Amino acid sequence: MTGNKLITEFKKQNRDTIWQHLESLATNRKVYSDSMKGIHPYLRNNTLFIYAAHKSLVVVCLDNCPPKEELADEAPFNLEDPLYFSENSHRVSPVWQLSETINLIRKKMAEGRNDWPILGVLLTESTIINAKDMQDVWDEMDVKVIDRADLDVEQTFATHPDEELTFGTMIMNLLRELDEEKRPKESSIGKEEDEFAAMLEKFLNDDSGNKKKEGEKDEGEDDDEEDEMEEKETPFGSVGSDVGLPSGIIEQNNNVSVKVKVLPPLANPRKELDKLVGCQEIKKRMDELLALTRYNKMVHDAFPNAKQHEVSLHSIFFGRPGTGKTTVCKIFGSLLHEAGALSKGHVLVTDRGTFIGTLWGDEERSVRQVLEMAQGGVLMIDEAYLLNSKHENDPGRIAIQMLMEVLADEKQRDIAVVLCGYKEPMMQLLDTNPGLHSRFPNRFEFNDFTVDELMEITRRRIGEYQYRLTRQAWQKYKEMLTAAYQMRDPQSWGNARFVSNQLERIFIRHAQRCVKQQPADGQRLLTITPADITPIDVPRPKPRIGF
Repeated sequence: MTGNKLITEFKKQNRDTIWQHLESLATNRKVYSDSMKGIHPYLRNNTLFIYAAHKSLVVVCLDNCPPKEELADEAPFNLEDPLYFSENSHRVSPVWQLSETINLIRKKMAEGRNDWPILGVLLTESTIINAKDMQDVWDEMDVKVIDRADLDVEQTFATHPDEELTFGTMIMNLLRELDEEKRPKESSIGKEEDEFAAMLEKFLNDDSGNKKKEGEKDEGEDDDEEDEMEEKETPFGSVGSDVGLPSGIIEQNNNVSVKVKVLPPLANPRKELDKLVGCQEIKKRMDELLALTRYNKMVHDAFPNAKQHEVSLHSIFFGRPGTGKTTVCKIFGSLLHEAGALSKGHVLVTDRGTFIGTLWGDEERSVRQVLEMAQGGVLMIDEAYLLNSKHENDPGRIAIQMLMEVLADEKQRDIAVVLCGYKEPMMQLLDTNPGLHSRFPNRFEFNDFTVDELMEITRRRIGEYQYRLTRQAWQKYKEMLTAAYQMRDPQSWGNARFVSNQLERIFIRHAQRCVKQQPADGQRLLTITPADITPIDVPRPKPRIGF
């Protein structure tokens, strides 16, 4: 039995066929099967059955819960621990526990450079009321759920741990090693609550609490606030560059200087790309571009004189604010650096104000300095269409013309230029400058996030602060977010930025309530209730005037 067939056959099973299927595998000489009592930490008290065929693994978990009716919810109701609800109680999601165990196994296998497909199968006697609605979610978690299963059959279950199947032996050794690893579980929640309470009191009682620290940004002050997640930046030299970050100071003339943002490359851009909420088509297109870039390098290393495919790195990002353009641009630069296409991988974030000065010649000086700073990385121009005024003497046109000259220079290979902005005006920019069409062949369209995607962004950001939302608070928040989404003005809707602003309002309301009520239980300092959920204003579409 091949690995793919092993997983495919498991996915076909139901409560009536599963035990017969397991018995048949116990006599299949091509499938390694064995059992073990739990894997630390998530399934340490569960009986597990392991099945391995060539480069494939299935982990069958017997649920410990007695028969009952339950409502499955894989969302982080209690932040890191999604809950299942019954009439009088709740418990941590067994599917989430199995999924997390699978992720630990994947990580352990990756250390040995083994990238096997893994499926988890949960057998539970519970009746999952909303099982049909959860199928897509469970599929994404790589878990097959069979509820209302008769676990008494386990008494007569057999396995086939044939030592001749070396890949199965390797898997069992790996799992036992994983289970034996020390995982300190010392709770630090009390310490965290004390620190949180102290910080909260200082923030609310300090008259200077509204003052920004040096270098600190206001919420929504710059394009990084459109990111649907926060990346941890690393020192510039940590991913292979021996040169420090450019200063980011553009000297337009003796009296005027402009500061631009310089984003350092990421240590693990592939991981950050995979973590992005939504953006599936963008991920696919980026993988295609990177594959051709890497292929060119492989061919050049093997056959230095062979002709290579022409690969232009210059791209256009279509999308409204808050859809993740800056985040993807940062990942883009780091991925191109890893692929060997860029020597540094940093990103220089600019806009019209970066180039337009107060004296004659400022534009030319600005463009040259910007291009010099962006060498080896990505030059990102936000709202690039603003450089394309209808007035012939607009200095923005000079900046575009100089960029065109640089892009036409075959020697300028160690730079990628990314133009960002709303789709309609960006298309007008391309139409009025025919040369840009050929210079920017890569087009990435960033669509508005759906309500479900915005909910996932919310969960991640709340998790950063270790907050807990009651079930009623989650429900109220989702209803509020859905209403805001339905009445939004597509031209001014903030997407992930709206979530940031909304959460800021919730956090402030929560802080005020805690200071006023002085809860005796420290756990309540981190619990957000429906009283904390207050909507912010949403710009609505302007009514048309006339007939």
